[in-house]
Amino acid sequence: MIVIFGASAFVSWRLRSKFNEYSQIGLSNGLSGAEIAQEMLRQNGIYDVRVLSVEGMLTDHYNPQDKTVNLSADVYYGRSVAAAAVAAHECGHAVQHKVAYGPLQFRSAMVPVLTVSSRYLQWVLLAGVLLLQTTPLPLAIGVALFALTTLFAFITLPVEFDASNRALAWIQNNGVVNQREYGFAKNALWWAAMTYVVAALGSLATLLYYASLLLGGRRSS
Repeated sequence: MIVIFGASAFVSWRLRSKFNEYSQIGLSNGLSGAEIAQEMLRQNGIYDVRVLSVEGMLTDHYNPQDKTVNLSADVYYGRSVAAAAVAAHECGHAVQHKVAYGPLQFRSAMVPVLTVSSRYLQWVLLAGVLLLQTTPLPLAIGVALFALTTLFAFITLPVEFDASNRALAWIQNNGVVNQREYGFAKNALWWAAMTYVVAALGSLATLLYYASLLLGGRRSS
């Protein structure tokens, strides 16, 4: 767990460092993140998705519920390699939504279940640990709920990598970036993807920890 925590801290620091670095590198074509997002949506025949500016840093996301591409101010107004990469990536999710990309559909279907289970998960796990010597049932329920969280984390990986691949292909094929800028954009999105990889591994490690407690408790009972 300490290794996972250290890796997570390093990847988060590295992502912010790369984003700051590539935010200082202006695009040769001078387009803003908002303009890139709108053009990518248009070229993919998507006209019902709005591109919005939201507060915060690295708060960029696509919301399939209200069909909005939400870009942080640095990305929305930015005319940098980082802005281009992030804006195109979030539009990659919109393209996934349009073509009914399987992993994204599965991930979206899991959201309502996880929203409910996350409210009680920590309490169920705590009760499970405290009552383990009496009954394994609460911890077994907690492990099952946490397994859903871990599954969600791993399903997120192909969704994120595919969105990045769509983004990189589009900005390259449409001349949004030159060869040098493409390399920077690819590196930025790779570090962003690594945050999801570390999160998934951390979730798996935590799941295995509670599962080992459950199995150990059963053996001793």
